[in-house]
Amino acid sequence: MGQRKILISGGGGLIGRGVSNLLLKKGFTVVHLSRKENLNAEMPSYRWDIEKKFLDPRALHGITDVIHLAGAGIADQNWTAQRKQELIDSRVKSAELIFNSIQSEGIQLHSLIGASAVGFYGASTSDKIYAEKDPPASDFLGTCCKMWEKSYEAFNNSGIRTVIFRIGIVISRHGGALAKLAAPVRFGAGAALGSGKQYVPWIHEKDLHRLFLSAIESQEMSGIYNAVATEHCTNPQLTKAIAKTLHRPLLLPNVPGFVLRLTLGERADMILEGSRVSNNRLLSSGFQFEFPEILPALSDSLKN
Repeated sequence: MGQRKILISGGGGLIGRGVSNLLLKKGFTVVHLSRKENLNAEMPSYRWDIEKKFLDPRALHGITDVIHLAGAGIADQNWTAQRKQELIDSRVKSAELIFNSIQSEGIQLHSLIGASAVGFYGASTSDKIYAEKDPPASDFLGTCCKMWEKSYEAFNNSGIRTVIFRIGIVISRHGGALAKLAAPVRFGAGAALGSGKQYVPWIHEKDLHRLFLSAIESQEMSGIYNAVATEHCTNPQLTKAIAKTLHRPLLLPNVPGFVLRLTLGERADMILEGSRVSNNRLLSSGFQFEFPEILPALSDSLKN
């Protein structure tokens, strides 16, 4: 198939850095889209401006595949009406800009690998184990993910092999959700959140990086996959596992849900609610997890 050149949006983020480094290690050429140009780096960054619908055409020269990870941080700010629109636009309009730019340059891609999230199934706690065939929820998370995934349809409809990963909480030693969860535990102030009945679908960063590599390399992968590890765990189970890994006690009672809602507003739903998510379709594709269980994943991510 010749030399593959991968264009990554959001390449400077938590997921993007790891995916980029793995692809580079495997012999792929990698370029990024960024608000600032840097052509002297090992992975050059070309400028784009989603609001102005500008994408430097040099970024597209010779590319064979696209990994789309761009999107404003879902938990970074309060969910005002304006912020909700920003969260959607940063995902949807960016995908549209990439597709339109590729079409205008007449580029024939091998694949489009797009990020989504398990938020597609909504912020709810139930006995149901969600699978890819289940419909989106009607809350904000479900609506955002539905529109995010719909923005990939243009690629698929034009004959480009399209893979979408609905990603759970990423267990990473480089920041993200785990750092926020582990910080109070380290200082003896750790506690489970809310009712404790909510599940936390998760995946270790190394497995997630390998998933994107598999999607690039495997012509058989297509469609939507839940990017979550095999072991299901609730918020209390995750908190206890973090404490065990850090050798810290858990002495405090659960943090009441109303306290988190006062602090975080609607965003609190992301941590107070959650159901199990199946990875059976991913396993059926032949993918093998390095970290299917939470304790080894935490040990790898929280070790000094």
